[in-house]
Amino acid sequence: MNLALLGFLMVATFMTLIMTKRMTPLVALILIPSIFGVIAGQAAGLGDMMIDGIKNLAPTGVMLLFAILFFSTMTDTGLFDPLVGRLVRIVHGDPLLILLGSVVLCAIVSLDGDGSTTYIITIAALLPLYKRFDMKRIYLVCLLMVTSGIMNLTPWGGPTARAASALKLDAADLFLPLIPGMIAGLAFLLGLAFWFGIKERRRLGHVHVPQREPVDIADLGVSQYPEARRPHLRWINAALVVALLGLLVWGILPLSVLMMIAFAIAMVVNYPRVAQQKERIAAHAGNVLSVVSLIFAAGIFTGILGGTGMVEAMSKEVVGFIPPALGPYMAPITALLSMPFTFFISNDAFYFGMLPILAEAGAHYGVEPMAIARASLMGQPVHLLSPLVPSTYLLVSLAGIDLADHQRFTLLPAAAVCIVMTLAGMIALAFPFVA
Repeated sequence: MNLALLGFLMVATFMTLIMTKRMTPLVALILIPSIFGVIAGQAAGLGDMMIDGIKNLAPTGVMLLFAILFFSTMTDTGLFDPLVGRLVRIVHGDPLLILLGSVVLCAIVSLDGDGSTTYIITIAALLPLYKRFDMKRIYLVCLLMVTSGIMNLTPWGGPTARAASALKLDAADLFLPLIPGMIAGLAFLLGLAFWFGIKERRRLGHVHVPQREPVDIADLGVSQYPEARRPHLRWINAALVVALLGLLVWGILPLSVLMMIAFAIAMVVNYPRVAQQKERIAAHAGNVLSVVSLIFAAGIFTGILGGTGMVEAMSKEVVGFIPPALGPYMAPITALLSMPFTFFISNDAFYFGMLPILAEAGAHYGVEPMAIARASLMGQPVHLLSPLVPSTYLLVSLAGIDLADHQRFTLLPAAAVCIVMTLAGMIALAFPFVA
């Protein structure tokens, strides 16, 4: 059978099963390529292809495992509690400051890389303010979701790890040039929050609230385990986070190694007893397992897709449909395509199914796979509007907003942020406008 046709059928089957929820991504990533590899007549070599794919993704899986554990541990210790508490106190009474604070708080909490946790914490902290001052909650869900979409580009957030895994790239090398675009996106979003705030000020006025009004940090749900808080070690933990981020930018060690060392230090400093360490690891084991298992399963998918020659055959077909005049513009084309494609299909389907094809097609025109991978991440703020994203249902349900209303209101701001990030990414040379 034609390898290109078989490859497209494999991707289509994978996407359909995920979108119709007939299989979980974890199961589909393992079974579907295995079946199609047998159909392709390469059953004898499937084992080697799978192992090669898993080996290529091992550093990414290790990095994600320890990054989630590290940032979750930092949250458990209460490192971010004072910052969150001070932020909530500062914004009291002024709709404009509340809206600006929503973006800042969400950006901080999003560092743990888990969208559901981010929404739970931020809604718990901010929704009482919005209700008390009768502010429009549609503004809240819009700002939280788009901020989460920007911050989700961290290597442990999910999409970046998927893109790196699908193309066998280093997650740190992929991520670092995206930082200017993320900063530009957040700056644009703060401007949007400022505009929303001006409108709310005109509608509601400025409600003065006493500076000393009590705010119970425990009620905000920032650190969810009181027994795990370590307020006396706050400055040590802050120094550890700053050192980690500094070494990440410096690139002195691989990101996976940095995360392992940082986590080990955090455990010894904050929870010296073995029982305490086991308790903290167990508290976040579910989140870790769901992410890391997906990455290793993706190794089987990408290993078979590449090992059988399907990717190369499929890319040649895709290249045939792209007018030669547009070929050198594959990076911005990929950035634009990522918005609708990640809305209508899941991240797993897009990054593991379509990205390798786009990257191979771009290579024919002199656009490096790294550039295509970075460009493919630009559509994430729009992706989170998709009905295929479980955390979006959590967000709107917690805020009491209808999903359709949220989609209609947030689509334009989310698309605008995607475009700003794309333009900033090209200016910062994260990916080229033309090869």
